[in-house]
Amino acid sequence: MLPKYKRVLLKLSGESLMGDKSFGLDPVVLEQYSRDIKQIADLGVQVAIVIGGGNIYRGMNEAETGIERAHGDYMGMLATVINGMALQAMLEKTGVYTRLQSAIKMEQIAEPYIRRRAIRHVEKGRVVIFGAGTGNPYFTTDTAGSLRAIEIQADVILKGTRVDGIYTADPEKDPTAKKYDVITFQECISKNLRVMDMTAFTLCMENKLPIIVFDMNKPGNLMKVIRGEKVGTLVTS
Repeated sequence: MLPKYKRVLLKLSGESLMGDKSFGLDPVVLEQYSRDIKQIADLGVQVAIVIGGGNIYRGMNEAETGIERAHGDYMGMLATVINGMALQAMLEKTGVYTRLQSAIKMEQIAEPYIRRRAIRHVEKGRVVIFGAGTGNPYFTTDTAGSLRAIEIQADVILKGTRVDGIYTADPEKDPTAKKYDVITFQECISKNLRVMDMTAFTLCMENKLPIIVFDMNKPGNLMKVIRGEKVGTLVTS
């Protein structure tokens, strides 16, 4: 069965890499993600990835820590590079060629982010991991994901989470919450459903870039999404 999407941007949260731990990285999760990513790359799907850093550093309250917001955001960007390196190592162990690009220069560790080079890498079948967010404080990794997806002309953003889609309310708190199979950008805004932060969400809406929210922790789900099966929730214009 042919893949429905040719080029995708996979957005992963840092927290998802923790597995059952309360902090850091779970090698079991990294291995499962790497196998799932390899499966779709082997189909010829061009894959780029943006990962958050919340498992290592979450921008904490300035009043509590004494660390100002911009400084804390840069610390979070460095955490995303650590996560990117961990996923890169596991992907290469699985047999996938990768490139790690960073929005903040760190030549010994990663290539600098260059849009045309990133596109060339994915065209050659390499999985490109974008680290350090946008390189600017006050922007989330969701915004970095939306921005990079638009820049490399991805067909869709795949937002891998611990929940199997978008619900009318938080399904972990409200057992009566109903899941949406398809929802429009406008409905998400009017119903105040927090799919991504508003900057990231607006970027996708203005550029008519669809988002699929799905459970990445279920092995094989990524392949189902790529094949166009009904998994998760599709946000479309």
